Amino acid sequence: MAYNLKEVVKKKIRLTSGHRMCAGCGAPVVSRMVLRAIKPEDEAVITSATGCMEVSTCIYPYTSWKNCSFIHSAFENSAATCSGVEAAYNAFKRQGKLEDKEYKFIAFGGDGGTYDIGLQSLSGAMERGHDMVYVCYDNGAYMNTGTQRSSATPHFADTTTAPAGKVSQGKNQPRKDLTEIMVQHGLSYVAQTAMIGNYKDLYEKAEKAIYTKGPSFINALSPCPRGWGYPPEKLIEIQKLAVDTCFWPLYEVENGVYKITYKPAKKLPVTEFLKVQKRFKHLFKPGNEELLEQIQKEVDKKWNYLLMMEEITNK
Repeated sequence: MAYNLKEVVKKKIRLTSGHRMCAGCGAPVVSRMVLRAIKPEDEAVITSATGCMEVSTCIYPYTSWKNCSFIHSAFENSAATCSGVEAAYNAFKRQGKLEDKEYKFIAFGGDGGTYDIGLQSLSGAMERGHDMVYVCYDNGAYMNTGTQRSSATPHFADTTTAPAGKVSQGKNQPRKDLTEIMVQHGLSYVAQTAMIGNYKDLYEKAEKAIYTKGPSFINALSPCPRGWGYPPEKLIEIQKLAVDTCFWPLYEVENGVYKITYKPAKKLPVTEFLKVQKRFKHLFKPGNEELLEQIQKEVDKKWNYLLMMEEITNK
């Protein structure tokens, strides 16, 4: 189906405006566009781990979730909850206890509830083969509880539990590559995406994930203005820099075949992405040039790996 933004925005709204997410936050934009990819005639069950999006969209007695069933799960088990509902749905269908409607099952979690605390339940749900989609809105730290480092936090980023100062230069470890970990689960569809242009990449990958039989995983870049330190109005601009520097490559792996869905006409140095964020400002002090070079090498290594895998798997 050809992507048409005018037609997409006419589709059923499942996450309404008026929630209490911060201005300039990427998570609600990601979630709203993912849910737009569901066909209007299909029903949806959404589960969400505890985190920014959960606490800001369903403050009793109000909810921002519409035209779907929403379940708030604990920090660690959004995937387990979603897989359990999917299993119950299939059981009821076999018993003839459900009307003839198509249901889609989507789990959301931030990087803290996905890369770290929820990794076990995510891996289990994917391994068992449930027909569901897990969407990680990756903002690179435990933003809801005070910007503590997570395994998704970039190398040398300044966080409250890995502060930049006299003793260290922020987080001492490179970020975990969860997208590749999900690829190694042998899923039919895995994608990494961001909100660039007119959301075409995000929407098309969401649609493909939702309507691919079996478990699918989407890792979506979701900037946080408070944790990253950028003006709220720069949300889309900062994502474009992440993509054009190849800090956050856009690609998908379908049945083991890699496809890079966006290749910058001119690959920018990673410093263009880093310098607009307060969490990296210490890296631009004299004497830290080596740290910037290290990050660039890590970015180049990943990009070259993806180029190689695209070539190998498409032969």
